[in-house]
Amino acid sequence: MKLKINNVRISLRQEQTLEQAVCRKCGIPRDALGSVQIVRKAVDARKKNDICLNYHVLAEVETGGRQAKRLLADRDITQYQEQQPTLELGTLPLSAPPVVIGAGPAGLLAALQLAEHGYKPLLLERGKPVAQRVQDVQRFWQTGEFNPASNVQFGEGGAGTFSDGKLTTRVNDPMMAEILQLFVAAGAPENILYEHKPHVGTDKLRAMVQGLSRRIAELGGSVRYDAHVVDLDIKNNAVQGVILDGGERLAAGAVVLACGHSARDTYAMLARRGVGIVAKPFAIGVRIEHPQELIDRAQYGSFAGHHLLGAADYALVYHTQDKTRTAYSFCMCPGGQVVAAASEAGGVVVNGMSMFKRDSGIANSALVVNVDSRDFGEGALAGVEFQRRYEQLAYAAAGSSYDAPAQNLDSFLKRSTPSLECLVQPSYRPGLAACSLDKVLPAYVTDTLREGITSFGRKLAGYADGGALLTGVETRTSAPVRIERDRQSYVSLTHDLLYPCGEGAGYAGGIMSAALDGYHVARAIMERFAPVK
Repeated sequence: MKLKINNVRISLRQEQTLEQAVCRKCGIPRDALGSVQIVRKAVDARKKNDICLNYHVLAEVETGGRQAKRLLADRDITQYQEQQPTLELGTLPLSAPPVVIGAGPAGLLAALQLAEHGYKPLLLERGKPVAQRVQDVQRFWQTGEFNPASNVQFGEGGAGTFSDGKLTTRVNDPMMAEILQLFVAAGAPENILYEHKPHVGTDKLRAMVQGLSRRIAELGGSVRYDAHVVDLDIKNNAVQGVILDGGERLAAGAVVLACGHSARDTYAMLARRGVGIVAKPFAIGVRIEHPQELIDRAQYGSFAGHHLLGAADYALVYHTQDKTRTAYSFCMCPGGQVVAAASEAGGVVVNGMSMFKRDSGIANSALVVNVDSRDFGEGALAGVEFQRRYEQLAYAAAGSSYDAPAQNLDSFLKRSTPSLECLVQPSYRPGLAACSLDKVLPAYVTDTLREGITSFGRKLAGYADGGALLTGVETRTSAPVRIERDRQSYVSLTHDLLYPCGEGAGYAGGIMSAALDGYHVARAIMERFAPVK
């Protein structure tokens, strides 16, 4: 009998195999247990003096009769039944193959699904392939030479290519397991299939992205780089095709718009063309860096550094007394670095990334505060202009060279003369300029951050000590707009055959949720239209 067994716990104080722990959980002899497959693995660090690994597994167990009845009476144990998703392809003919705009997670998964089922999609990416893009980004970090067409935001893999490669999401979707399998087939490490907080790191993610692009081509799709869509070909409120920056027109039977959260020129084009687009709330703030060892001790106590635990992360939230503002950690990168992530000339943007091993010795995270229309005003693109304003302030404050404004936590909390003296070797390149972050962020953001960091120091020992380093500004936490679409069909509310998709359209927040959205948008197209002959 194949069983799903949850909450199989192994203390780090014990030397015990997973098979032994499963037998103990089920009360069965070792010879009654067959194969064991890990479904989920998590760290339970609620008791610092007894940290445990908690597993959910699928196991083949020789059982029957009373013993089977006893096992299934345990709420942690159920009989496993595999479910396969069904897809009924549509019958309407496409006037041309579908076009997918943007080779980030949403666009890649949409194109992959379409290609797999015979729709021969054309995937258009405004930036460069990964290998060229990495060279352009490294040049920017080393010299300050900025390339608006190839940077941390634009290019194969999207913004996630230079990140921690987190594959977590709050979305509870049965298709997550299938998407993770697709990632593994494309080159991601197999442990993402069961880790509670899976990540691939920027190094493994690059290989995975290239694998997805290759697979799309193998299945009959095609991928074009340096293909910047600047307009839509619209007739009778339906999208007929796309127009590239060189004037080339490409016919499209459907258009998946997965442009990413930094495609500001695309947002402006959509607004100009009357596509339904509205502003939405987001968050802005800074990056904070601590020694990773400090975070490990705060989270794991005496088990800090244990080889089964890895670098510790954290998730922190603070609400102001009047409940109008929230400060929270975002995109925490254990053992990572802070990176320059501008996508427009004359602006400074910071982000975080880490390699698969998370071994830099520095923990960094965004600390951000929510903003909305009361802050940036009315209008679909008001949030975009708000972001741009503070990115340009940061650029000017740090010397107009893509250095970033920064100060240690002590000088920030005390509002004293900015200092860069800190407990870490700052990781941001090209460089830093000592600067009061009050000059590059709104007062309601910095005031809330001060309250929040003080609160976080009561939750994590050493967090609010003055030796941490703050670097600004973090503005690209999520899209500042939502491109309106129907909930069931995924089609734009204003233009037929246009399918807004992913984080750039306002329907995802991170690699996994964007990939899921791309998957579902592709299925919506396939349920409506027949494959391309």
